[in-house]
Amino acid sequence: MWQFDYPWVLFLLPLPWLAWRYLDEYREAHSALRVPFFSAMSRAVGQVPGHNGKREGRWQLLLNMLVWALLLAACARPVFVEKAIQHEQPIRDLMLAIDISQSMETTDYTDASGKQVDRLTAVKGVVRDFIERRKEDRIGLIVFGTGAYPQSPLTLDHASLRVLLDEVGIGMAGPNTALGDAVGLTIKLLETAKEQEKVLILLTDGNDTGSAITPAHAAKMARERGIIVHTIGIGDPEATGDAKVDLQTLQDIAATTGGRFFRADDRGALLDVYATLDRLTPHKVKTFSHQPKRDLFWWPLGAALLLLAGCHLLAASFGRLSKGPAARTERGR
Repeated sequence: MWQFDYPWVLFLLPLPWLAWRYLDEYREAHSALRVPFFSAMSRAVGQVPGHNGKREGRWQLLLNMLVWALLLAACARPVFVEKAIQHEQPIRDLMLAIDISQSMETTDYTDASGKQVDRLTAVKGVVRDFIERRKEDRIGLIVFGTGAYPQSPLTLDHASLRVLLDEVGIGMAGPNTALGDAVGLTIKLLETAKEQEKVLILLTDGNDTGSAITPAHAAKMARERGIIVHTIGIGDPEATGDAKVDLQTLQDIAATTGGRFFRADDRGALLDVYATLDRLTPHKVKTFSHQPKRDLFWWPLGAALLLLAGCHLLAASFGRLSKGPAARTERGR
């Protein structure tokens, strides 16, 4: 639709008519020579004296009023308002920290087709679906083993994130499990984020065996910075060494930061975990509406200029044509 940005300008439309109607007529005195035989002189030279009639004055008035209306329409700034543009801005930063230590190669999970797969493959499938459902969130990816490393920064480009997730392999970050370092790296990556809600989903099947910062201390630091940590344990608590998952530590991390702890024994349990997280961290977005405007003032302005130019051109042409017969008569004499 179109509209005027300054419609109050149109109240000036009757101003020229009011001036013409109520102001005194402008008259200018000139010196003149009275010739009693003017009529005989005009007949002698073959020219008829001209005069301005009421019709010509009326057309001049209408032309001026029309040009005035077009100029006021241009000053009122007509614009065409296009359809509103909706923009969604995320207010949640979500980090995924995935354990890729050597113990993740254990084949005790099944994929969607029922085939036996290792733990990391099962986790990738579930995480991929989880990313697909979180289209409005900025999601980052951390992988950790002996050390913790950022695989992807916070991004809305989820297609690239899924590609980086697929490139993750078991043992890439070392054989051990640096659980506390994964939380510490998350704190560092999220410290400049301005969103109101920051979430870390920490998934591991082992226990902390080589972090520079203890999991308990890292959890306290995360709480101080407003980061909620949800922990998921997928390992065997009855195993020994690095393969034994420390469920108590994961529970403590979640409790300290205000998150929740989940125990996932198989792929079905993992799906239930991420479905629960979808309910815990609901989609929250700010929607901004912007309506682009296209200026149309040049239409009435151009029409006014063309009308004036056309009228002056016609007047000049008629004036030249009216002088033509008189000039030919003069040359004939």
